[in-house]
Amino acid sequence: MAKINLIIEGIPYEVEAGLTVLEAARLCGYEIPTLCAFNHGECNRGSCRVCLVEVQEGRKNDAGEVMYGPQRLVASCVYPITPDMKVIISSPKATAARRASVELLLSNHSMKCQQCDKNEKCELLHVAKITGAREDMFLGTQTETTYDDVTPSIVRDTSKCVLCGRCVARCANAHGDGVLTFQNRGFKTIIGPAQNRTFDKAPCIMCGQCINVCPTGALMEKNDIAKVDAAMASGKYVVVQTAPAVRAALGEEFGMKIGTPVTGKMVAALRRLGFKKVFDTNFAADLTIMEEATELLGRIKNGGKLPMITSCSPGWVNYAEIRYNDLLGHLSSCKSPHEMMGSVLKHFWAEKAGIKAEDLFVVSVMPCSSKKYEADREQLKTRGLKDVDAVLTTRELGRLIKRSGINFVKLPDEEFDMDLIGEYTGAGVIFGVTGGVMEAAVRTAHFVLTGKEIEGVKFEAARGFDGIKEASLDLNGQTINIAVAHGMKNAKVLLDQIRAGESKYHFIEIMGCPGGCINGGGQPYVRECFLPNEDADILDTYKAKRAAALYSEDERQTVRQSHNNPQIKALYEQFLGEPNSHLAHELLHTEYVARVPFPEN
Repeated sequence: MAKINLIIEGIPYEVEAGLTVLEAARLCGYEIPTLCAFNHGECNRGSCRVCLVEVQEGRKNDAGEVMYGPQRLVASCVYPITPDMKVIISSPKATAARRASVELLLSNHSMKCQQCDKNEKCELLHVAKITGAREDMFLGTQTETTYDDVTPSIVRDTSKCVLCGRCVARCANAHGDGVLTFQNRGFKTIIGPAQNRTFDKAPCIMCGQCINVCPTGALMEKNDIAKVDAAMASGKYVVVQTAPAVRAALGEEFGMKIGTPVTGKMVAALRRLGFKKVFDTNFAADLTIMEEATELLGRIKNGGKLPMITSCSPGWVNYAEIRYNDLLGHLSSCKSPHEMMGSVLKHFWAEKAGIKAEDLFVVSVMPCSSKKYEADREQLKTRGLKDVDAVLTTRELGRLIKRSGINFVKLPDEEFDMDLIGEYTGAGVIFGVTGGVMEAAVRTAHFVLTGKEIEGVKFEAARGFDGIKEASLDLNGQTINIAVAHGMKNAKVLLDQIRAGESKYHFIEIMGCPGGCINGGGQPYVRECFLPNEDADILDTYKAKRAAALYSEDERQTVRQSHNNPQIKALYEQFLGEPNSHLAHELLHTEYVARVPFPEN
């Protein structure tokens, strides 16, 4: 790459050509305040004007001397560097301009900071402090507010929106969707679903990726802490289960480095919060593999609909029901692991523990906002009871622990409750990363078809963050073609092949969020401005670090195949009979419904 010379704050530097002023300044050790850049690739239009600097363009005359034009203000996040450019960050004009930009944003922003769940993680407040912005400099009429809390998953409050467009870009980049768009003109401009519809009247999959990139509290998961508080106060027997991806990220809420596994401390915290039992959803991940692998092999043997597609990701299921409902027969009928766990807890474990099923309140801690929507589905009730009663995100659990005064970092490591259910294998742990469901299924499918354990349980073809991964397996003389996709933009490629009758695959894993559950819409925010002790490349590597935490736990397990989990074996022997039995279908399987993208009612 060609190099060019420029001057920043009077000091000469040599940097790669093709960078913006903001990028070049950052490489040279300057942090210009910004609300749009360096956030998972969702740099937008420079519309917020928070990153204004002065520049002087340099031009060489015929004698080779550099001549400079007038100084002018530019948005550094979108303005390209040129040879011999002068960049002035700290001039009185640039400093005052940045401050005024933030003050104008504050003038149309709800200032109820204490009640905002984004408090302490708000980028607008962060840049306001840096620029010295004053909150009452521009007083007057504010844009009319839309407050949408209709769905169980996402809350939209336009009074907090700064129109940066990061959510619009993330929805398009991750899913190829335009669920969120700019609407109206001028002072009336807002961001939301088309025609300012509520999320339940839009083709939104509730994944929460928009929440992950929002710099303020304009987009948030619906807070269900009060629902859990009420259950505990009511005398219900409240138990909790945690998804694999939670343990790979929860520590970040307490200043621990990204990728730090905190399984034992998480369990200890949940006990101190008053949950009667602390279970691991990994047990149900193993159960899911038994049901799913059996279903797949049954389809292959009996001429069933292929390819079969996994159904663990509720964001993906929502997408299928809305945009590819002609392909619903390809989805596995298996419930997601936490829903299976809820059903087993209420209709097996509760009886053994001497508790009425209706008195058992099951809380799931998930990395995902879409799980909240999933738990409310009518199709996920068993014998008239919801499988899962409340869902908290990883972030909500962090808030709950802080509210309770628990010093998370100093907690001892404790073990999950494992009476009757709870033991898990390495296969269950890796469900939280793209390719993990496929890898776990291959470990068991190989055994079922060949009677032998797969040689070397790691299945490298399913690992990594390529948008689409594929492989072919020889299982007892039969070739099985598989594929893995994450993010609906990638999944669409495979789905269009199926729709066109051109798919060569037998089994496809799809996860709604880019990277899988480790990057779910309920995971801790990854912002460099709030992570001063992290590596400089954190925005490029955080998914890999969280994934590594799960793979390392897989490697620590003595048992790494779902079919070898002794408690799974006992559950079938004592209760379910066999995978895909009539009782297993009643408790562990579900059905899907075609949905209209823009319902009228």
